[in-house]
Amino acid sequence: MKIIICDKTEQEYIEQMRAAGLTVDVRDDITPEQLMTELPNYDGMVVRSRTKVRKDLIDKCPNLKVIVRGGVGLDTIDHEYAEEKGIAVMNTPRASSASVAELTIGYLLMLARSLHKVSASMKANKWEKKSFTGDEIGGKTLGIIGYGNIGKEVAKRAALLGMKTLIYDTKAKAGPEAAPVTLDELLVQSDYITLHVPRTEISANMIGAAQFAKMKDGVRIVNCARGGIVNEDALYEALTSGKVAGAALDVFNEEPPTDWKLIQHENVIASPHIGAATKEAQARIGAEVAERLIAFARK
Repeated sequence: MKIIICDKTEQEYIEQMRAAGLTVDVRDDITPEQLMTELPNYDGMVVRSRTKVRKDLIDKCPNLKVIVRGGVGLDTIDHEYAEEKGIAVMNTPRASSASVAELTIGYLLMLARSLHKVSASMKANKWEKKSFTGDEIGGKTLGIIGYGNIGKEVAKRAALLGMKTLIYDTKAKAGPEAAPVTLDELLVQSDYITLHVPRTEISANMIGAAQFAKMKDGVRIVNCARGGIVNEDALYEALTSGKVAGAALDVFNEEPPTDWKLIQHENVIASPHIGAATKEAQARIGAEVAERLIAFARK
């Protein structure tokens, strides 16, 4: 089986695939135009967030048998269409869960203590000790929207920090650290809200002006899931009015953004979609990609 690696993958696991008899070409700088021409020569492909696999590309590749996305979610792939064409589509849903959960918890702590502002003040040679009275997150209510692999890892960590955890998820059942509620109940009761759902037609803009209006004054929001789940214009207005005291965002409607207004808001912490960007997660992703491809080739 001939495989093309379209995005960065750990070399150790590329060698594992080759040792198992797969022919592997690493093209982690390939452009969309080049991929359209070259992908028909391959039986399988490995992608991350950079490479998009849409219907027009799929239609060019009658020999394609498998697509593996290293990461959580399949929003960069027209996976239902691919599966209709007989192409197996896989991802690595658990490999980066701990890394994204840790980033989420880190953001909760940063928002509670305004650490981004404190650090900026110190770097400006200021000693504003009395200007930064924050909050403890222990005893506060965390609303988790989406109780899959990442949501569960966040709930575990939040419970250890003494937070009361509510969850909203249309499919998952309650866990030992979390109580299931309706979305409206979560919005009304939460001091902090974090999102861990894929972006779909249903979840797109699920948090907008109407949802912000139901939240507590001074709520804080973390989104390490996907851009477009939180309406960015509505979030900016909620931040400007003070309804939302702070937001931490790892994902955006456009990546990289073309409009930086929201990111530049003084009460926003932002990062360039780094939820899975840890050495440990990258190793687990590479290992799972190799495992899935080798197993598929041996069927």
